[in-house]
Order: sequence, then structure tokens, then C-alpha cells
Amino acid sequence: MADLDELVIRSNLENTEPMSACIDMSHCPVSVSIDVIGGKWKVIILYQLRGGTLRFGELKRQIPKISQKMLTQQLRELEANKLITRKVYAEVPPKVEYTSTELAEKLNPALDLLCEWGNEYQQAHQL
Repeated sequence: MADLDELVIRSNLENTEPMSACIDMSHCPVSVSIDVIGGKWKVIILYQLRGGTLRFGELKRQIPKISQKMLTQQLRELEANKLITRKVYAEVPPKVEYTSTELAEKLNPALDLLCEWGNEYQQAHQL
């Protein structure tokens, strides 16, 4: 009887799309997403770049709590993961612009939902 129950459970797990996709955490889409955009700053940077192009200084002003070193590091990681593009202009002082890629723009609905949820949370907790 235990063998039959185990087969039923295993069959149900295999037929459940989201669950079966996350049994092996190294290939879980949620895990991959968090690896790429996780952390304190990446989502905020991507939110600031939504549908536009910003220079380093503009990003720094819009995210005042981030250090210059951390902003540089996070931008490099986002660029390496093909979520932003970096364009350098040959002028003095150097002009560098950052733009979200088409792949990153697909996150915009999720970013909008996070923003809405954050507003609701703040209201519920009087923050």
C-alpha cells in the first residue's frame, strides 16, 4: 500500500508544472530569477531604468542610499547578465549611459506589482 501511495505522490509531483520545475533548485526558474535580480539594489536599479536611459550620476541621485562602489558593482552584474546595456561616450569627463534591455523590460509588470504591493504594505503598517 505504501508503494502505491508513493507512486501516486510521485506522479502528482511530476504532473505539477511549477512544483516539478523547482524540485532541483539549481534549475528552478524562481531560484534562477532570484540569483540574477536578487539582493537589495538590483530590482531598484531596474525599476529606475524602466523605459529610459540614465547616466551613472542620475542613478546615484535617484538611489541616494547606495554607495558608488555598490552601484558600480550592481551595474556590472546586471550588464553581465544582459539586463542592462552600458554605452560609453568618448568625451571628457566620460559620459556613460545605462539602459535596460528587452529582457529586463519583461520584468516591468512584476516591478509594477511590487510597487503596488509596497504601497499597500506601507499603508497597512503606517510607514
